[in-house]
Amino acid sequence: MLIGSYQHNIDAKGRIIMPAKFREELGEVFYATKGSDACITVFSRQGWEEFGARLCALPSAQAKDLKRFFFAGAAELVPDKQGRVQLTPVLREYAHLDKDVMVIGTGSRVEIWDLSRWNRYNAEISERQVLEVMNLYDI
Repeated sequence: MLIGSYQHNIDAKGRIIMPAKFREELGEVFYATKGSDACITVFSRQGWEEFGARLCALPSAQAKDLKRFFFAGAAELVPDKQGRVQLTPVLREYAHLDKDVMVIGTGSRVEIWDLSRWNRYNAEISERQVLEVMNLYDI
């Protein structure tokens, strides 16, 4: 399970270090695409294939925008010996990534956030909102 949060920086070449614990779970090759809330979502190979299969199974007329959104911006990521991955300019621009980033585990996926956007997002979430959703789904 992908859990935890790690603060990192993007280097001048657009690379970030993917935390070792996440690399162990994601495998040798993983996939990044646009995520919700202007972050990047990272999948293991299996997770990406399952996600892609679900998207491709949707009727084209109704899901063409979803397919374009997720597939056109996607990239295969292969960590180098230092654990760095190259984020594409398209993904960096979409997620407003410039220097400081937060890499978080969300159970089955990883998200990469601009640090200031992550901090604002966290400041806006209240314990009451979380509890309401937990009660809704009986968690």
